[in-house]
Amino acid sequence: MLKKRIIPCLDIKDGRTVKGVNFVNIRDAGDPIELAKKYAADGADEIVFLDISATIEKRKTLIQLVERIAREINIPFTVGGGISTITDVKNLITAGADKVSVNSAAVQRPELIAEIASEFGSQCLVVAIDTKFQENDWKVFIHGGRTPSKIRTIDWALQTEALGAGEILLTSMNNDGTKNGFALDITQQVSQSVNIPIIASGGAGSLEHFKEVFTKTAATGGLAASIFHYEEKSISNLKTYLKTQNIPIR
Repeated sequence: MLKKRIIPCLDIKDGRTVKGVNFVNIRDAGDPIELAKKYAADGADEIVFLDISATIEKRKTLIQLVERIAREINIPFTVGGGISTITDVKNLITAGADKVSVNSAAVQRPELIAEIASEFGSQCLVVAIDTKFQENDWKVFIHGGRTPSKIRTIDWALQTEALGAGEILLTSMNNDGTKNGFALDITQQVSQSVNIPIIASGGAGSLEHFKEVFTKTAATGGLAASIFHYEEKSISNLKTYLKTQNIPIR
């Protein structure tokens, strides 16, 4: 069994860490460098860094910020936002990112997944899927959750795996920022359907929510933002709790 990972997420806008609810009502959450350093020291297994407005603003991820974070932390980190070409990936890996995350550009041109996997290996490619439950099904959304697609989430997850994705970051837009718990149903559906690791995202509000997602689904990573940013819970306390629940963690 893969040991479970605890992964804080830094959503970046205008060089600051921000957090919203259901992908809207964004508010400031602090300096990304300081937060990254704090999480690395507190036992985070990885950090995900998403430039949430890069695609909408039609610009590339902030390379200089990636370089600064790489100098300050010694754990793996994933970078996403505005990645649409092999050159974008090369620039981020050169700047110090361990993995890259693609989302909207991959939905619009799925061959991008195969191109990145072929050039850099599946191990450095995360496909982020933003999903929302509507009309009795989970569907994929792009452009930071602004644009609906007709694509079923399960179908897209299977396609990304077939094209060479190394793992999937699955975010429930319905649960995002609510602190009511992860979307266990779609997380389990996806994690049972594919043979690559799934990071569950959206809705973490308590230590018990991580226990739930790790015992009721096959997700191998639990991602959270606001409960860590606003110091409601610490990563070290979460890991201690999970150990008492006999959940294998890194």
